[in-house]
Amino acid sequence: MPKISKITASQVLEFGPVTDRREDMDGYTVEFVSFAADADLDGPLKALPGGHCPCPHWGYVFAGHVRFVFDNHEEVYETGDAFYTPPGHRPYVDAGTELLQFSPTDQLAELEQAIAEWMSRQQDG
Repeated sequence: MPKISKITASQVLEFGPVTDRREDMDGYTVEFVSFAADADLDGPLKALPGGHCPCPHWGYVFAGHVRFVFDNHEEVYETGDAFYTPPGHRPYVDAGTELLQFSPTDQLAELEQAIAEWMSRQQDG
């Protein structure tokens, strides 16, 4: 049975104040994510249909606070909370938050492509 830890993750991605240590396992991406500053994806998500994240996520908050906003409600998770959030959300994360997140690799790739394209446009413009 495969396993992963924050220390053994083979991929380490830096997005400004966000550090993402990850591994792909059997169709899912396992991420250990740390936020050194407040973060949201409002800008990049505008490029996607409905301006929402198209990817479901399951996770656990080790420290801090994360909020998922939907069109008709919001869900808040804090230290010690496990979560599931379906597609159709916008995430807001406080500085100092650390979480473990599981996402379908193919759907996460769609989200990350939109973020990369948005960031490229911001740098060009």
